[in-house]
Amino acid sequence: MLTTSSGPRTTSLLKDINSPGDIRGMSIPDLEDLALEIRNTIITTVSKTGGHLAPSLGVVELTLALHYVFNTPEDKLIWDVGHQSYAHKLLTGRREQFGTLRQHKGMSGFPKFKESEYDAFETGHSSTSVSAALGISLAKHLKKDTNRAIAVIGDGSMTAGMAFEALNHAGHLDKNLIVILNDNEMSISPNVGALSSFLSRKLSGKTMTRVKAHIEERLGQLSNVGENILNVLRKSEESFKSFFTPGMLFEALKFDYIGPIPGHQLEDLIETFETVRDTNHGPVLIHVLTTKGKGYLPAEKNPGLYHGVGPFDIASGKPHSSNGSISYTEVFGSTMIQMAMSDKRIAAISAAMVTGTGLASFSKQFPERFFDVGIAEQHAITFAAGLAAEGMRPVVAIYSSFFQRSLDQIIHDICIPKLPVTLAIDRAGVVGDDGPTHHGVFDISFLRFIPNMVLMAPKDEAELQHMLYTAVTLGGPVAVRYPRGSGENVPLATTLEKLEIGKGELLAEGNDLLLLPIGNRVSVALQAAEGLAKVGISAAVINPRFIKPLDADLICTWAQRTGRVITIEDNARQGGFGSAVLEMFCSRGLYAVKTCILAHPDEFVEHGPQPVLWKNSRLDTPSVIRAAIKLMSDET
Repeated sequence: MLTTSSGPRTTSLLKDINSPGDIRGMSIPDLEDLALEIRNTIITTVSKTGGHLAPSLGVVELTLALHYVFNTPEDKLIWDVGHQSYAHKLLTGRREQFGTLRQHKGMSGFPKFKESEYDAFETGHSSTSVSAALGISLAKHLKKDTNRAIAVIGDGSMTAGMAFEALNHAGHLDKNLIVILNDNEMSISPNVGALSSFLSRKLSGKTMTRVKAHIEERLGQLSNVGENILNVLRKSEESFKSFFTPGMLFEALKFDYIGPIPGHQLEDLIETFETVRDTNHGPVLIHVLTTKGKGYLPAEKNPGLYHGVGPFDIASGKPHSSNGSISYTEVFGSTMIQMAMSDKRIAAISAAMVTGTGLASFSKQFPERFFDVGIAEQHAITFAAGLAAEGMRPVVAIYSSFFQRSLDQIIHDICIPKLPVTLAIDRAGVVGDDGPTHHGVFDISFLRFIPNMVLMAPKDEAELQHMLYTAVTLGGPVAVRYPRGSGENVPLATTLEKLEIGKGELLAEGNDLLLLPIGNRVSVALQAAEGLAKVGISAAVINPRFIKPLDADLICTWAQRTGRVITIEDNARQGGFGSAVLEMFCSRGLYAVKTCILAHPDEFVEHGPQPVLWKNSRLDTPSVIRAAIKLMSDET
């Protein structure tokens, strides 16, 4: 049962929609009913599969209007980030597969070339849509193709510098490009910064009429100068609006600016898009106001909480029960507070992920030492370097996959001057259902080669506490990587201890082979050692703690003693922890040690539950046992 403005109506329009062509002859009332049905479908599905609920609920009418007006897939629709594309998927032939959303071997939660010709660009990180759409638009121009490229970018993504680089280039080229600014005053956390405040300067129709009348009256009393200004402003209503609203910013970038317009009124959206489609021949930005989580009250009230959710109860909005264990992210957040209470040099930095990185409580307790820089990872790093240069001990908490965007700043602004900045790398390793754009399986590889960088990974949540304390007291660049999800359920430390740099720990002795796991694979290795003992294989286990520098004395001693080593890491094989161990063996002349590297293969890891992905990459306990038995049996 769907509820419309005119009361309850039973509809089943979605079952007959197999492509955007099926909606282009529909009436506005039918489109409104379809929007309600799409929302219900998204809510019902995501309550079972988990997913990005609030972003997709906020763009249902926008999605319908875009596909209604533009000739997709010939006109290319590019979704920034891509996590708001659920309605788009439902309208483009994937209705019957929608129940497999984010499930292993099922439909991705993001646009994918292989899924549909309507997915014009693959996205997963923010602020790329304008650049991609501009490239597509220019390619069409060169091919004499008159179809359009339309980028849909959220106001949160506008906090990233890449978006402005693209807007600046587009304004210079003056080619046919349409940018939809989806303004819901949110990224994942509430938007921050001067730009967000500027975009929020929205004048109502009554206010605009009153302001316009007052200006006309005052300018009319002036000399010819006032009359000349008035003549310019009289040319269009948009001139008055852009005089006081964000239009002045985008007009300065040589975009035609339209808006703000209501993002849930189909008639207004369709009329605006048709006008732009039929008249525009240069870059245009359409400012659309939407409500994140629209149509589901819990998501409207708390859009940040429902940005990305696991399975939940629709009636209450409460998530289904978890195992109750504390997560690494929560341990990070509480440890930051513990350290900041006794060390006023400690500051925390987030890139639009305050809650996601566990810093919400820190931000309230130490507001003067907390900084959310928006979706601006590069700026976050260099900003932290500036704080560190003046004696602060900043900690930058960002997901592993998002740290990839700041590699040059890490090298140039932190590691070359050897500044005391701590990188708190959350979501290291596979993260599950968000897939290859979000897996953190490259950070060991892209951080290990940087001089002056110390790189650690804890075996459990208590060791994470000690590593963070060690990092902020060290006096140089440090990265601590830790996984998504719960820890090993060990007691947390009440007193923080400083670890000796480059020193690992022997967890189990053995004569036949050495298991050398890092981070969240330590518990797997210990379980494997127990399993191997049952078949007569004696395995030593070392927790290296440090990926860089390695504890060469400890590891090499046991490698020589056993003659066989298996490294285990939740990271890509190329350039990872196993590679570091082999380099060390080579430098020590340990050419006879038989070594097996267990890591993710040289391919992008698909989406799916973490245990399934670890199993697929031979990183679970049974796989380690099989690898050990094989290594024992091999003669070469």
